[in-house]
Amino acid sequence: MRRRKVGDTMTTRSGPGDGRLDPGLSAIMSERRQLINLGYRLLGSLADAEDVVQETYARWYAMSRQQREAIESPGGWLTKVASRICLDLLGSARARRERYVGEWIPEPLPDRTEWISGRPGGSTADPADRVTLDESINMAFLIVLESMTPAERVAFILHDVFRYPFAEVAEIVGRTPAACRQLASSARRRIRTSQAPATPADQHAAAVRAFKQAWEAKDIDALIGLLDPDAMATGDGGGLVTAALRPVEGAEQIARFFADRASAAPDVTILECTVNGRPGLVAQLDGVTVSVMAFDVAGDRIKHIWAVLNPDKLRPWTTG
Repeated sequence: MRRRKVGDTMTTRSGPGDGRLDPGLSAIMSERRQLINLGYRLLGSLADAEDVVQETYARWYAMSRQQREAIESPGGWLTKVASRICLDLLGSARARRERYVGEWIPEPLPDRTEWISGRPGGSTADPADRVTLDESINMAFLIVLESMTPAERVAFILHDVFRYPFAEVAEIVGRTPAACRQLASSARRRIRTSQAPATPADQHAAAVRAFKQAWEAKDIDALIGLLDPDAMATGDGGGLVTAALRPVEGAEQIARFFADRASAAPDVTILECTVNGRPGLVAQLDGVTVSVMAFDVAGDRIKHIWAVLNPDKLRPWTTG
């Protein structure tokens, strides 16, 4: 794939401490949005993605001016370094998740932090094997990514989402292009077997809105009617707030669980909002977001509810 070479605009560079304005700084910093796009999809955490980007830029400016000037494509260099940092983090993520209290859910994104920008000049080859950037942030998709090996996830996201050729993916993952092709193919199979066709947005929104109304009314029968018989509700409190340590399974059990929560917290306000690109709900207490809920809808039935209550994961919902 042919990508924009940021280095083409970087004719004069200065180190951050030599007192001269770096005319290439804006070009380098323009990559930040792309890097956070990548980091979030690889790690499922906006906070971790921001840390990766900060570390990537620290490594860039740790080099001498001459070393930076010798890099033909600074944007490509930044992406490679960020991807490798993410790969290392994914390698240790399983151990960290084992220490996590309760269920771990990817950090939910509000509408204003959904960076859904395409790559200029991107390849359109193999459209059946591509997923769009907006599809790649929905919660059901991110949950499937969590089941992949680190190498599978990186190869799949870089190639199928960000449209990097396998030759470049291979340099990042440390495998051959053929091996990376196999990794992406394996990841695609996981996606296909785990996800049903996407429900139209208006139908998804209608199901979520009906759930909100039934929940506020504590109408257990209505809630049961909106839920798939084998539905599952997963909460993530991270041990910091009260949340179910295990998923609640079955339509009736979920309906009673939410009705009980509504009775226990009558002052909570439920708002409709966009969560990871899909209609979802936010629960607020005294104007402060205390829970964000994402939904997986098939037809007119809700199959899965992911409720994030961990305040560390709600920072984008509570800060400007």
